[in-house]
Amino acid sequence: MQRILQILFWSVIVAAFIGPGTVTTAASAGANFGYALLWALLFSTLGCLVLQEASARVTVMSGKNLGQAIRARYQGGAAGITVMLLVLGAIVLGCAAYQAGNILGSVAGATLGTGLPPRMLTLFIGLVSGLLLYFGTTKIVARCLGGIVALMGITFLVTAFLIKPPMGPLLKGLFLPGIPKDSGFLVLGLIGTTVVPYNLFLGSGIARGQKLKELGFGLSVAVLLGGIISMGVLIVGTAISGSFTYEALSETLSVELGSWAGLFFAIGLFAAGFTSAVTAPLAAAITARGLFDSESSPHWHERSWRYRCVWLGVLGTGLFFGLIDVRPIPAIILAQALNGILLPFVAVFLFLVINDRSLMGDQGLNRLFSNICMGMVVAITIVLGFSNVARAITATLKLPMFDEKWLLIISGFVTLFIGIPIIRLIIRGRMNPSRNYE
Repeated sequence: MQRILQILFWSVIVAAFIGPGTVTTAASAGANFGYALLWALLFSTLGCLVLQEASARVTVMSGKNLGQAIRARYQGGAAGITVMLLVLGAIVLGCAAYQAGNILGSVAGATLGTGLPPRMLTLFIGLVSGLLLYFGTTKIVARCLGGIVALMGITFLVTAFLIKPPMGPLLKGLFLPGIPKDSGFLVLGLIGTTVVPYNLFLGSGIARGQKLKELGFGLSVAVLLGGIISMGVLIVGTAISGSFTYEALSETLSVELGSWAGLFFAIGLFAAGFTSAVTAPLAAAITARGLFDSESSPHWHERSWRYRCVWLGVLGTGLFFGLIDVRPIPAIILAQALNGILLPFVAVFLFLVINDRSLMGDQGLNRLFSNICMGMVVAITIVLGFSNVARAITATLKLPMFDEKWLLIISGFVTLFIGIPIIRLIIRGRMNPSRNYE
């Protein structure tokens, strides 16, 4: 029973990364490239597990959550203040951008299933999310969302199973990496929608009081199940041909499998959006508390006006975009592009913190294998971030876009250039136990 509760508790991470962005990206990958990009979801799921375990281990071994650890490592002077403001700005901005997509995606699913007016549904979803955040502690919220995640997983996996995907192409796409023509950015999007920056602060923030062994089991099972659900969404997406829209996929499923399948998709999309609509504001508030709260004078407890103002601001942003009838799919794609820019920034800070002997002690430091895995994930996030920046600049200035092959090559050189000083800082942190972070 305790293990089941651990899985439900850590399902809050799954609730955060399987939102409308995951549904949109994974279903689009299935619609456009069949099963060929399943390997990208497998890689991103393992990458998510590596980073989430590291962020939770920071809290268990050091007694500080990720925000507090970053503040301690860079405390004092203009540099420390700059780092804190950059981290806070990045996470709050990222959560606000995601929240718009979360609300819009949740409303899209509810509209498909009920036919009620979108604005009415927007206000209802916002109200329920706000009440859950206002009256619930992080543990209560986590367990409530765990049940909704289970419902979401069942709907997508049952639908994927009934599509009866051919095992040969499915296994090939899962274990033989390949990048079909014009799929490079979609591959990066699949990775970016699973490894979410604010999730690292959320996972670290709720890990206090957990034991490392129990944490490892619950987190691993929850994240792996989340990856399987994402793969189920991709398989569901293979049912559609042509341009991807929520309505087109719902209609295709209804024609091929019966009207219940379209309803199942609507329920899954609603659940994905609603769970993420709760976790994004929660993550922003936890991050702000970690960066600014003090043990000697705690002003950022869960009932404080400061804590509530942060999550209320993020929730309000999503409600605003929902009420002005912004189209959900472009808004979600824009949020994912912003995620790709913020993710390397947060991942690098986590990489440095988890290799700081003064903070983590001898037992908490990353081992060689963990550093190799984490280094690969961080490198991919830098490639993802640079590619999204390049796309944004060329689109804004109306310049011709780089060929995907050359853009990935340039991104690789940029990653190498950035990686050398990061490695030096890691070596210095592992060899210098003299700093005091009390």
